[in-house]
This record gives sequence, C-alpha cells and structure tokens, in this order.
Amino acid sequence: MSSAVKSEMISPMFSYDAPAIAKREASIKDYREEYEYSVQDPDTFWADEAANFTWTRKWDKVREWDGVHHQWFVGGKTNITLNALDRHAKSDCFNRVAYIWLGEDGSERVITYGQLYRMVCRFSNGLRSLGVGKGDRVVIYMPLTIEGVVSMLACARVGAIHSVVYAGLGHTALRDRIIDAQAKVIIVGEAGVRRGKAVPLKPVADEAIDGLEMIEHVIVVPRGSEKYEPVSSREVNFYELLKFSSECPAQEMDAEDPLFVLYTSGTTGRPKGVVHVHGGYMVGTTYHLRTFFDVNPRDLFWCTSDIGWIVGHSYIVYGPLCAGVTTIFREGAIDWPTPETAWQIVERYGVTKMFTAPTAIRMFMRYGEHLPAAHDLTSLRVIACAGEPLNPEAWRWAQTYLAGDGKWGYVIDNWWQTETGGPTLGTPATMPYHAGKAGIPLAGVTADIVDAEGKSVGVNERGRLVLKGPFPHMMRTIWNDSSRYERDWRQIDGVYVTGDMALKDEHGYIAVLGRADDVLNVAGHRIGTAEVESALISHPAVGEAAAIGIPDAMKGECIKVFVVLRSGHEASEALSAALIEHVRRELGPIVTPSILEFVTQLPKTRSGKIMRRYLKAKETGEEIGDISTLEQ
Repeated sequence: MSSAVKSEMISPMFSYDAPAIAKREASIKDYREEYEYSVQDPDTFWADEAANFTWTRKWDKVREWDGVHHQWFVGGKTNITLNALDRHAKSDCFNRVAYIWLGEDGSERVITYGQLYRMVCRFSNGLRSLGVGKGDRVVIYMPLTIEGVVSMLACARVGAIHSVVYAGLGHTALRDRIIDAQAKVIIVGEAGVRRGKAVPLKPVADEAIDGLEMIEHVIVVPRGSEKYEPVSSREVNFYELLKFSSECPAQEMDAEDPLFVLYTSGTTGRPKGVVHVHGGYMVGTTYHLRTFFDVNPRDLFWCTSDIGWIVGHSYIVYGPLCAGVTTIFREGAIDWPTPETAWQIVERYGVTKMFTAPTAIRMFMRYGEHLPAAHDLTSLRVIACAGEPLNPEAWRWAQTYLAGDGKWGYVIDNWWQTETGGPTLGTPATMPYHAGKAGIPLAGVTADIVDAEGKSVGVNERGRLVLKGPFPHMMRTIWNDSSRYERDWRQIDGVYVTGDMALKDEHGYIAVLGRADDVLNVAGHRIGTAEVESALISHPAVGEAAAIGIPDAMKGECIKVFVVLRSGHEASEALSAALIEHVRRELGPIVTPSILEFVTQLPKTRSGKIMRRYLKAKETGEEIGDISTLEQ
C-alpha cells in the first residue's frame, strides 16, 4: 500500500463509498429512510417487526417508558424458543442446517433445525425432571460446543434464567456470579480445548461451588465420550438428561420475563449482571441481524465470538436461530493450528457473512496478506467488526485483502455493549465508510455527544456518548442492583450514559474513542486512547498498541504506550524514537508519547478487548479491581 493511500486513509475526511455489490444485495436499500421511520414512529416500527414472530398472546401496548425503566410489547406472551426452534422445525425448514460446529482438530458436527429442536426438548424435559422451572437461575460454564447452545435454549424453553460464564474464568469469578444469581443448578463442561490443549473446567467448577448449598444439581458434560461417572449425589451426566421425550411444550413467558443474566466487568471493579428479556431482545437482535448484518436464510454466517459474551448470545444463538439461518461457530483459537485457519474455513464452506473483532483483524495483519491471498474469499459479502474501535489501518487492510477492495465484499464497523444487546451504531452496507468512525445511529437509536452538563457538543468535539431513549433489545435492569442501572439513566436527566467518549463528524458519523476512564487529559486536552493507538498501528512495524495516561506534575497526565511489534521487526531505541516521532507527526506535539515500552503481548479480556485499566493500575499502583475476564 502506498504512503499516499495511507495518508489519505487515516485522514478524518477519508470516506470509502459502499461497494456496488453491497448496495445491490443489501436487504435495506435506503437505511436513512428506515432510520427516520424508526425514530419518528417507534411504536409502529417495532410493532411491524414484532408481527413477524410467534406470540401466544398479542401485546396490549408496544412500549412503556418512565424516563428510566422501559417495557416493550406489554402484555404479550411468547417464549423465544418458539421462534428460534418450533417455527422452523415444524415447517419445511425441518432439515435446514442450523449449525456447523468446528473443532480445532478439524472435527465437524452438522445439526439441522429438526435435530436441534429434538435435542433441546429432550434436555428441557431432563431439566424439568430435576425441578428446574420458571424463574430458576442456571449457571452455564461450558466450552463453545453444541451442548452449550442446547443448554441455553433448554433453560429458555422451561422458563429458567440462564447465566453463561465464559469457560476459562477462574473459580472466584465463577463463584461470585453463582452467588449473585442465586443459581440452583450449574451446567459444566468437563473440559474445553484451546491451541491443541485440553482446558479442564470441572475442577474449576468444583472449587467454585465448594460449600455452596444453593447448588442442588451439577450437570456435567463429558468431553470426548458420553460416559461419565458422577462423584457426588448432586452430579448428573448431561447425556442422561437427553433420554427423555423429544417433545416438550415451551413455557409461556411474558414478553418482559427475564431470559438471561450476563455479567460484564464495570469500571467499579465489580461485575454487573445485565438482564435481557424474552420479547424485546428477540425482536431487536433478529431485526439487526437481518438489516444491519444483512444475514438471511441464503447466507452462511460465521460469528467468531463465544457464547460467554453478549455477541455469542445475540449472534451465535438467539438472533440466527430466530432468523432461521445457518451459522458456523468454532471452538478454540482462530489462528490455530495455523495462521491461515480462518481463510481455510471461509474457502471450504463458502462463508458469506462474518462477524469478528478488530483484535482479530490486527492479528491477521501481523501474519501478512499472503495468507488470505492464498485462498478464495470471494464468497464473503459482509465482514462486520465490533468489540473496540476499528482503527483505519486495520479497516483498510481488511477491505483490501479480505474483501477484494470492494470487488466482492465490504468491511463495516459497529459499536454496542452487553447493555444494549445488539448493534447501536454502525456503518450499514449501503453507506460510505468514514475512517475511524463506527457509523451512524442504527434503527431505533437516538444518540448524542454531550458535555458533563448534558449539552450537545459541536462537530468533531469530544464528549460523552449518550442514548436518548431505549429500544426493545436494551437491558431492563442490573440483577440484584437496580440502583446501579438507574444511575446510568440519572447521571444526566433523560438519557442513558454509555460510559464511552465519542465525537461526531459533519455527516453524523460517530467515532467511539473508548471508555471515559480511557480518555487521556494532557495539559487540558482530552485525547482518546484509540487515537493514539491508531496512529501507532498505522506504522508498518506495529502490530498492536495500548495507550494510558500516567500522572505528570506539569501536564497532569503524560502518555505511555505499550507496543507489540509485527513479525520481522526488533525492539530498539532507534525504533522507539521513530515511533514516538511518528505519533507526533500524525497527531501533533501535544499527543506525543512520553514513554514507549515494547511488550510481547497486551493484557486482554477473553473477548479480545485490551484491558488498559490493568496497565494503568500496574503503572500507578492503584487498585486493579475486577480482572476476572483477563486472559491468562
């Protein structure tokens, strides 16, 4: 790539028009018109969407909102599994493939909607035999397998509230979540697999539940065999619970009944249990799969997340199943056993739509463009990224080498949170991409950038990202801590404070700069960590970077950066000086890092987000807080 292209690419004014093929094949041709409809008449808009689903009782009212608490499809009754399973399995879609599961060792499992329906019903009856029913909490501590998905769906079918804890979190994190949820059952995998090695999970669960009398049953999923000998009276073999009837009526649920609690780390250091419900979550997440990700039953969709995170809940499990599409998911590391594994999968299966993370894109960059070039990726139409800001260099690389520079596909960005349930800001497949911007507010979302007093800031001015009203798939509360939920709505009257800093360009595109506590203050100038990191990553020697602010007597804060080099480059004082000068040229003297440290890896959560809070605490001696999601 020429230096001229790079310079244009990282300019705030850089815009890349949506490829013709994306515009032609998109399900929504005019996203602006769709958006205006959704915000001018949200009740009719969302009622029209909800009408596409199966309800055992239609709602009396589309929406109620008192400025803090909101409800959707009030009085309506359904069960999300009626829409994820029954309406497909009891139709001509019975033999349509629901999932293609892949293992690191090359193993494959294919399961149709009919097979999935029967398996979920059998396990649902098994749960009922243990006394699990409506409102009970079930913690799921499982690797990324078909059985993990079945466990989630079976809980939903009997009306239990599941709480998936990412397989690999330590026993203390698991125990804290079990206690907070007051779970009566835990479903645990015997082991997972990552980078060719078994990762024992059962011993972690045993330590987590030691002395917890609230746990009545431990359902164990054996690894590699259906044989398992329980070691205590409360243990049950998962496969013994699949010997029940393959018909199980779904528990009728109110639209506002909780579907799941998903714990996420907060800036306070204490994980918070985000609550999503059957009705609105179903309608909103499925809508965005169809319209923003542009996925339909003709597609083969690959989501590279895990069921332990909100992306996996929304876009491995519930959204795709409700939409009746075929989804690929894979256990293990995306670059194992070889760095070209991802492209082998795309070529072999003809993946058409892909959802991944900026972290993965930057990792692919480090391995080089010769790997995707060796495979036929022309089936890819949309590659969507979310999780943290997608820096322009990574976008340009992916658009060039994964999407054929628009010849066959389009790389789009989007932003959302566990709390919002689904995409909130994004670049629709028919609209231009603006370098460094997540995109525009999506259907149903009214967003703004405000100062500390809640006043809108000007174009390209940094401020707090807020949402001016709820939408169906947004969280309802924080489990056991409603006041914590209410604080997010009451920090600034009438809006939801996301906790992220952002800016908006003259075209309405929003760049999310990172968490408010990830924003640097150097000599009175507010600087987003994402800006500094993007500047560093635009240098050909840099694979990954993280920036933090550390106390400085003169400036208030100075900038320290941590840099992971690409293959073929070695750390040196000369390179350090060159990188610092590179940032100075890109962003100006005020943003020049004071300290640069070369590292072999950055601390990340298991969902791939850089944990800058951890870096800053290590540097300053501050309290680290909750690091249960830190990948060891």
